[in-house]
Amino acid sequence: MYYGKRSLILTCLAAILAGTLLHFLYSWVPCAITALVSPVNESLWEHVKIVFWPYLAAAVLLNRGRPGGIYPWLLTAPMICAAMLAMGYLYHICLGGEAMWVDISIYIAVMALGFWLPTTFSQPFSTRRKVLSVLLTLMLLGMVVVFTLYPPHHILFAGLSAAGAWFPLPC
Repeated sequence: MYYGKRSLILTCLAAILAGTLLHFLYSWVPCAITALVSPVNESLWEHVKIVFWPYLAAAVLLNRGRPGGIYPWLLTAPMICAAMLAMGYLYHICLGGEAMWVDISIYIAVMALGFWLPTTFSQPFSTRRKVLSVLLTLMLLGMVVVFTLYPPHHILFAGLSAAGAWFPLPC
């Protein structure tokens, strides 16, 4: 499916800005609803929300009036969230990094990847791929809700900005 470069770039920039604002939303308006869309702490998992929600909104916006156009975007959403977790884990846990500019660079790179990947998928999607993309996105949505309300005791859910939050884990 064809997307104009200008609309892709502007929508990507808007999604990045929206994710940046979402990062601070819970601290501005702490409540259960904002907790579902905004990070409640500085854990790696919570930062999936600043990728997932703006990306999903951008996908809907870009694909309005395009039957079937949303499926590549839905398939990409879990991939970029997994990439955000993997790169964050590598940088923060394995390498012990703490530079904010690296976090910002990872975020921008993941979002840019998310806007490039769907344009490379061949169209139209088979029924199997449509179902897979919807199921994976719904599963990710369910994980966001459940892990916001009941975060497990795991390094991905620990607030890494707190003193002593770095855990010596083998990579």
